[in-house]
Amino acid sequence: MENFMPILTDTLFGFAALFILTKVLGKTQIIQLTAFDFIAALVLGELVGNAIFDEKTGITHIAFAVTVAGVLLYVTEFITQRYKASRSFLEGKPSIIIHKGKLIREEMKKNKLDMNQLQHMLRAKEAFSIQEVQYAILETDGTVSVLKKSAYQTPTNKDMNIRPGSVMLPMMIINDGEVLWDNLAEAKLTKEWLQQQLKQQEIDSVKEIFYAEWIDGQKNLFIMPFKHKGYK
Repeated sequence: MENFMPILTDTLFGFAALFILTKVLGKTQIIQLTAFDFIAALVLGELVGNAIFDEKTGITHIAFAVTVAGVLLYVTEFITQRYKASRSFLEGKPSIIIHKGKLIREEMKKNKLDMNQLQHMLRAKEAFSIQEVQYAILETDGTVSVLKKSAYQTPTNKDMNIRPGSVMLPMMIINDGEVLWDNLAEAKLTKEWLQQQLKQQEIDSVKEIFYAEWIDGQKNLFIMPFKHKGYK
């Protein structure tokens, strides 16, 4: 048991240190993962992992490794914000893969991107045919931004001269068989109202509901049960 205690304490400290580091660096560092960030994350994970299982390494060594990695990431972010010329080298720059409906094979080859990968990324953007795409840009974080040809773009209310209405944020009321009472109160709804909604939709218990949401102005509660009626 004594052999496991140092590993437990080192693991908890390493987890806490990494969590604090991500908070300090901000959410965009996690979402916009550049090549430099990816390498830094691998190195940092390796350092912390080795430190945990090395008996000669203690909490101070883990703290030092995390601090050095954090400083490197912070300095790199500072440099890219202060000196624009460094951004293309440290963060990379977007590449135009499709230009005016035509594939740019040189850019695809440079970024090691084949057709199967490109089609997969386009489908994720609801473009199931290259013929639909006017421009496609490979971003620095590895995602693709797509601008469809005008014939394939979804018309907006403005295009159709429809008077815009108010947009309301859906609020989750029930999750995995449990009522979120804070959300119910924030939506200014009551327990009696919820029970009435369940009765109207022939739901005997909240435990039968996987997910339920409500939008302000909507008459009925949207309910998605664990099992639909008639489904076996």
